[in-house]
Amino acid sequence: MPIPVAFQTVGLLALSNIFMTIAWYGHLKSLASKPWWIAALISWSIALFEYLLQVPANRIGYTQFSLAQLKIMQEAITLTVFVPFAMIYMNQPFKLDYVWAALCLVGAVYFIFRS
Repeated sequence: MPIPVAFQTVGLLALSNIFMTIAWYGHLKSLASKPWWIAALISWSIALFEYLLQVPANRIGYTQFSLAQLKIMQEAITLTVFVPFAMIYMNQPFKLDYVWAALCLVGAVYFIFRS
């Protein structure tokens, strides 16, 4: 039984976003004492795995979704991945702004996916 395109796309985008969030922000905590170029090289190597997931996700998704739908889907997934990362790994406090941002993205998802 084949996996539906929507599940493949969302799953791959979610995994790619985990890698990208770590690549973009993880060095702020784990490599703070290292020179920026070391952090950049390590982040770049992590981002490679993000692209190995993101490119197939978009190619698979583009068979069923528009470019705008893929972008809004990615942004919604980004916030879903970023908030737990910020709170758990980076020890950032929960902010009500996360809720407002999520509601804005729910609106974006609604408008981009309506017929």
